[in-house]
Amino acid sequence: MASPWVIGGVALLFRLAFLIYQGHLVPREALATVPFQNEAGSIAAALAQGKCFCCLFRQPTGPTAWLAPVYPFLLAVIFKIFGVFTAASFYIAAVFNCIFSSLVCVPLFGVAERAGNRTTAVTAGWLWAIFPSGILIPFEWIWDTSLSALLAISLLWFTFRLTERPTRPNFVFYGLFWGFSLLVNPALGAVLPFLLLWLYLELRSRELTPSRDLLLAIALTMAVCLPWTVRNAIQFHRLIPIRSDFPFELWMGNNPIYDVQSREVNRITRYEQVHLYAQLGETAFLEEKGKAATEFIRSHLALCLQLAWRRAIALWLGTSTPSQDFRRSDSILVRFLFGWNALTLLGTVCGLVCTWFARRNLFLPLAAFPFAFPLVYYLTQESLRLRHPCDPALALLIALAATWSSWRPGKYAKKAGLGYTSRDS
Repeated sequence: MASPWVIGGVALLFRLAFLIYQGHLVPREALATVPFQNEAGSIAAALAQGKCFCCLFRQPTGPTAWLAPVYPFLLAVIFKIFGVFTAASFYIAAVFNCIFSSLVCVPLFGVAERAGNRTTAVTAGWLWAIFPSGILIPFEWIWDTSLSALLAISLLWFTFRLTERPTRPNFVFYGLFWGFSLLVNPALGAVLPFLLLWLYLELRSRELTPSRDLLLAIALTMAVCLPWTVRNAIQFHRLIPIRSDFPFELWMGNNPIYDVQSREVNRITRYEQVHLYAQLGETAFLEEKGKAATEFIRSHLALCLQLAWRRAIALWLGTSTPSQDFRRSDSILVRFLFGWNALTLLGTVCGLVCTWFARRNLFLPLAAFPFAFPLVYYLTQESLRLRHPCDPALALLIALAATWSSWRPGKYAKKAGLGYTSRDS
């Protein structure tokens, strides 16, 4: 049971079992519509019906750059084959999510084996197989979340492998894969500078000259994203590298509803925002939200810092008041998830400490995920779903902490060609 494919197969069974169980609890009419009542579902429906990348809220509001293109197009293919807003389309999309989540075990195993040893790899794989968010999210969210988790840990794996085989074709693949990943989820770009910097330093420490190859990889990453950027520029007459929704997300997290002394607004409704979006158009709507968010942050800096702190707590523990909500909840499952979140945070910290003392050269790429990836969500919205793409890296750090005694001497790292010697231990 030490093969990543076997572990991934078991992980898939867990996810499919949860999908089937939960699916039987929900009426088919609800499964056919509710999971798609989001931006991805609306755009995918428009694409499947022969329209352009448009109709963000199921209304004829014109082209949009609200989302990155890959997942809505994938969902549109499912709609085209199995029907728009049908239960069959939901199950197919959810099965794809389960497959994406299960495949995480393969690159996670490879990264863990290189960072620690085979015991670490097996531990990380099984940990991901039972990771609650990895089981729940494929069913709960018909979104790019599960695919993003697979891409995130794969990017880390490919970065490690480049230090072992720094050939020109591998750099070409690396750049192309980064471009594709950003077209799925631009938030992954938060770790790109750190992985590139570590890759450069690691290769330089081995007296290699990676500058040209790294520049080639960066150029290819940009080249993959360029067609979509050009499309956005043509449609909206301004530079939108991949997606445009950041001003709205920033406003959602920083607006007068959080100011108890403000009488300007006491609630935000989807109907009002959709109506305003349809009335103004996407460009004017986002400009208005961006200006409002910036002004609110400028005039309520202390409050916005408090909000960011609360969001940081919620992003890691599931709620901004974890101890109170744990005591108030009468659900065993909810309490278990609160406890798991706390243990995940503790294990992540312990894994980072272990890495710092025993594999210091690996600290930068591993720390990039818990430190850099969530930063934008501290400013905008908090959700364990938003953190999920870096959850495989957290499972890796937990496994490193749990198997500390077995990999601490560093013998495997030297064998793997990651630039370590016994003195690094």
